[in-house]
Amino acid sequence: MSGYVPYCGAAHPPGFLTWNLDPALVFILLAVAGLHVMHGTERSGRARTFAIAGWAIVGAAFLSPLCNLTVSLFSARVGQHMLLTLFAAPLIVLATDWRRIPWPVTLRRHGIAESIGATVAFMVLLWFWHMPAPYDATLRGDLAYWTMHVTMFGAALWLWRVLWGGTSVGMAGTALISLFTGIQMSILSAVLTLAPQALFEVHFGTTAPWGLSPLEDQQVGGLIMWVPAGLLLVGYAMVAFALEFRRMEARQSTMHAE
Repeated sequence: MSGYVPYCGAAHPPGFLTWNLDPALVFILLAVAGLHVMHGTERSGRARTFAIAGWAIVGAAFLSPLCNLTVSLFSARVGQHMLLTLFAAPLIVLATDWRRIPWPVTLRRHGIAESIGATVAFMVLLWFWHMPAPYDATLRGDLAYWTMHVTMFGAALWLWRVLWGGTSVGMAGTALISLFTGIQMSILSAVLTLAPQALFEVHFGTTAPWGLSPLEDQQVGGLIMWVPAGLLLVGYAMVAFALEFRRMEARQSTMHAE
C-alpha cells in the first residue's frame, strides 16, 4: 500500500483490533444523528427509537473494531456494508418524517421515475464498489473510501424510502423493486462466492492471520451478502405481494357486494 495507512488503521491479527475514535467522524455522526432525531423524525417515541438504533448501527460500522477488521478481511467489509444498507438505512428511513425535511419541491414528487432511479442507483453503486479496481482503491486512499460509503449509503437510503412507501407505485411496485434488488444482490454474491480465484489484491496479504486464504475470505463475503439479500429483500417482496393480493381480493369482494 506504499506506506499509506487505510482510514480504519493498519491490518491487525486477532486480538489486536483497534477502535476508530476519529474525533471528526464522532462529531459528524453525533451532529447528523442529533439533528435527525430532533428535527427530522416523526413525533413519536417509536420513530425516535428507530432513528437512534439506525444511527447507532452506523456508528458501530465505522467506530467499532469492525472498521479495523475490514482492512484485513473482505468478508468483514461486506458485513459492514450489509449493516449500513440493510439494517441502518431502513431504520433511519422508517423514522423519518419527510414533511420535515427541507427538500426542493421537485424532489417531493414521487412516482415511477424516482422508484426506477433509486433501484438502478443502488444496483450500479453496489456492483461498482465491489469490483476489484474500485474496491482496492478504497484501501489505498481516504477519498475513495468515503466516496464508496457515502454514495452507497445514500443510495440505500433512497431505495428504502421507495420500499417503505415513499412513492406512489403501490405495494405491487414495491414488491417488484424489492424482488429485483434481492435478485441482483444474489447474483453479485454468486459471482463473488463462485469465482475461481481471489479478486481483491489488497487482501492478498492480510487474511492469513485470520485462518483464511484470500479466496476463502471472498467466499465468506459473498455468502454474507447472499443470505441477508435473500432473507430480507426477497422475503419483503413476498410479504408485499401477499398484501397486494389481499387488497385486490378485498376490492373484488366490495364490488360483488355492491
